[in-house]
Amino acid sequence: MTAGSGPQVNEARTSRPGAGVSRACRAIDRINIWMGQGWGFSVVLVTAAVIYEVVARTVFGMPTQWSSESIVYVSAVAYLMGGGYAHLHGRHVRIDLVHERLSPRMRLRFDLFTMVFFVLYAGTLVWVGTEMAWASFRQGETTGTPWDPIIWPVKMAIPLAGLLLLLQGVANLLRDLGWAEKDTGTE
Repeated sequence: MTAGSGPQVNEARTSRPGAGVSRACRAIDRINIWMGQGWGFSVVLVTAAVIYEVVARTVFGMPTQWSSESIVYVSAVAYLMGGGYAHLHGRHVRIDLVHERLSPRMRLRFDLFTMVFFVLYAGTLVWVGTEMAWASFRQGETTGTPWDPIIWPVKMAIPLAGLLLLLQGVANLLRDLGWAEKDTGTE
């Protein structure tokens, strides 16, 4: 064994991403794709509810009790559940003017720094959202409107969306660090 062969072996080992980590990242991607596309389709349901309400109210003079709240709640859940999908595709707000001017190495450092705040944000969604959803479930909380639907399913979307966002953020970071293969099918 020569003096130069040690680091070459280590470089070869570290330059090839782990198969298990890559599989886990792809699984997270698939879940977020499924959730993003599924909840994205809910826009069709929201549009149908709006049209139904407009026709019922204006043509027949019979407004619904359920339409307005349903539209708001389905839209809110779709917005929340699309967070991981948006993060997978790099569609979250970022100051590209600054980020894109950085060298790849500085971008990675910047992303590592901002990951701390991202984890705090997503972790807060999971933690506080779980407390809110659980309290709502235990109380049988409703909206208090004439329709009066239960509200805990909407509140449960908050921690679930936070978890999916956090997992996607970790998967993206693992790829950026070279610890998982970049999946060209989702970019």
